[in-house]
Amino acid sequence: MENSKKTSLGLEENVEALLSYLLGWITGIVFLLIEKDNEFVKFHAMQSTITFIGFTVINIILAVLSRIPSIGIIFGLINWAIGIIAIITWIVCMVKAYQGEKYKLPIVGDLAESYTK
Repeated sequence: MENSKKTSLGLEENVEALLSYLLGWITGIVFLLIEKDNEFVKFHAMQSTITFIGFTVINIILAVLSRIPSIGIIFGLINWAIGIIAIITWIVCMVKAYQGEKYKLPIVGDLAESYTK
């Protein structure tokens, strides 16, 4: 990336944005705390944090509901499907961040953008 701006850590912004997704909300929070200057990285860090905290909460709720006798299997299958969606989202977000694109997920992207301005 020719026009890539440096970040607080001295990394290329696309690399730092990708890394903000690496461990989901954990690295999202880390980069929110570390990055002071770069809006691109802060956006991706916030989007990662919001998105993957959401997936984690949904996972926990569905895991508890999957323990219910007789209907628990339905919640288990839903949890499995959402897990697949989470993995696809994670990969797409990392690729888009590395390509230098400010890729906004539905709803979460606008929310992340409003928090990083």
